[in-house]
Amino acid sequence: MSEPTGAARRRGPFKVGDQVQLTDPKGRHYTFTLEAGKQFHTHKGAFSHDELIGASEGSVVRTTGNVAYLALRPLLPDYVLSMPRGAAVVYPKDAGQILAFADIFAGARVVEAGVGSGALSAFLLRAVGDHGMLHSYERRQDFADIAQGNVERYFGGPHPAWTLTVGDLQDNLSDTEVDRVVLDMLAPWETLEAVSKALVPGGIMCAYVATTTQLARTVESIREIGCFAEPQPWESMVRNWHVEGLAVRPDHRMIGHTGFLVTARRLADGVEPPMRRRRPSKGAYGEDYEGPNKERGSGQA
Repeated sequence: MSEPTGAARRRGPFKVGDQVQLTDPKGRHYTFTLEAGKQFHTHKGAFSHDELIGASEGSVVRTTGNVAYLALRPLLPDYVLSMPRGAAVVYPKDAGQILAFADIFAGARVVEAGVGSGALSAFLLRAVGDHGMLHSYERRQDFADIAQGNVERYFGGPHPAWTLTVGDLQDNLSDTEVDRVVLDMLAPWETLEAVSKALVPGGIMCAYVATTTQLARTVESIREIGCFAEPQPWESMVRNWHVEGLAVRPDHRMIGHTGFLVTARRLADGVEPPMRRRRPSKGAYGEDYEGPNKERGSGQA
């Protein structure tokens, strides 16, 4: 039985073509690709790639300046934060939440809109596996080219489950019986009609947006279209901790706001969503509100 795509690059001794992540004594990372006969240079000296070829992952190499570097393969979160970028990447903390709360499973049929630099595509492909499907749509050819290069570099070549189309999702979506749709784009509400036709009943739509105005417009548009259960919006923040003897405290810096996530389940055809019991707070749909449910501002809430 053949190994899943990219699995052979994740284990065993280092070999030519592998990516290596070095960690210096101060915790700084340096990533490069192993090539026979080449040298890696730092401001603290150099060492030959040949010293790592055939060595076990987790080995330590020393430069000519006698500085020790720990050598490991970069994890996918490390890779996406250091790879070439066209557009901003989906941060690993958000990619992990998308995989969990959009319930991306092995063999799933997934549509993605807004490929950016390919970070989320790599996470999704690893989750759906060789026998799933990921059909990604990207409006810009230059972003699509960068994303394709990044994804293929990570997996060691083309992934059998991946199709990349250059164009707008709402104009080009032809997939049917889709299990999940992930939208990383400026105006996800513009795609809801096409998405609702592609998703199976019970399928999940997940949108990743950057601003509160996008979040509000997305949630209200999902409610208005009427074929999804109540949307669930949230954001996550990550704070590392410093632990050194009795000095245990939060780090001074944290990964705060990167984006908002919204998920919603597709209802069966012809079913209306149950009436929400919670009444909007006073003024939620006031005169200044310009969203899709604007009529609520006239006292119909």
